[in-house]
Amino acid sequence: MTHPRTVLIVGGGTAGSALAVLLRRAGIAVDLVEAKADWNATTGSGITLQGNALRVLREIGVWAQVSAHGFSSDGVTIVAPDGTEIFTQEDVRTGGDDLPATVGMQRPALQRILIEAVRASGTRIRLGCTIDTLTQDAAGADVSFTDGTAGRYDLVVAADGLNSRTRELIGVTDKPAPTGMAIWRAPAPRPASVTRTHLAYGGPAYIAGFCPTSETTVYAYLVEPNRDRASIDRAAYADEMRRLAEGYGGHWEEIRASITDPAQVNYTWFDRHLVEGAWHRGRVVLVGDAAHACPPTLAQGAAMSLEDAWVLADLLGSRATWDDGLLTAYRDRRMPRVRMVVDASVQIGQWQLDGVRDADVRGLMGRTLDTLKELP
Repeated sequence: MTHPRTVLIVGGGTAGSALAVLLRRAGIAVDLVEAKADWNATTGSGITLQGNALRVLREIGVWAQVSAHGFSSDGVTIVAPDGTEIFTQEDVRTGGDDLPATVGMQRPALQRILIEAVRASGTRIRLGCTIDTLTQDAAGADVSFTDGTAGRYDLVVAADGLNSRTRELIGVTDKPAPTGMAIWRAPAPRPASVTRTHLAYGGPAYIAGFCPTSETTVYAYLVEPNRDRASIDRAAYADEMRRLAEGYGGHWEEIRASITDPAQVNYTWFDRHLVEGAWHRGRVVLVGDAAHACPPTLAQGAAMSLEDAWVLADLLGSRATWDDGLLTAYRDRRMPRVRMVVDASVQIGQWQLDGVRDADVRGLMGRTLDTLKELP
């Protein structure tokens, strides 16, 4: 190429923002368009970041901010539905011994940290705007945007999430499928003695848990069979979550009392998604949830998206030729690892749906997390 390489990233979530920073560091010109005018900086309750996610965030240069705004821990406490502690299990440090096993944090805090990094990188950003039409030839892609502008790029990256419109525009027909489970989430004040994730299996929900997200907050969640969302009054979300939480004791009594604002409660179905064929068509490539997604039973969704960004940026920054071979290499490098995580995450939930009492959940989790210590 005789001109500076240009990349369009469609979507400014975890994968898109991380990729923008890494590509700019490699000297590649980046445009990022994000459909939401607020750049998703105010929505969401909490997120658990495993060590392999922290490893990529350190590479991006934001680990210090993540550490300062989140809550680090190295174990999970399993409790009975009444709150009685059964045992504490040390987590695998999938990012290496110099990073904690997990950091819980408020999702908007993570997004704001990534936004600041993208802005500082020199990425050209447009909010409240997304892709409208796309045509390709052998050398690049011509894109028109919803704000009436247009541009030409050497590569377009679809980082626009689980229901990616860009994926549809390029003819990839794989779509997410519900697993049969759903999750209620809400932020809450942190009980003073809660210093790690607590999980209860059984009771009114399949899983009842909470994870510290700062010195003062946790995010609480309850997993149940999925319901028709249209049948649940949005104004009653807090009432529904409190009702489901009534079967849990211990710290849940304090947490439950704080769930009063329906606007702070999120209800989401679990989906399984994995694009089985190529993750690109011509000059357009998928990353993050656009390519794969899984239930949060292993807390690996964000980690897999961040690893996608790291691997793709490494290939784009180190190879002289951007072609089908490069994009195929990206997919081939990611696929075995992503499939392992997606399948394991779904299997853990399926065991619960089927009522399998002797399932080897700890064994499956341990084997999967041990593998994730390896670099992607």
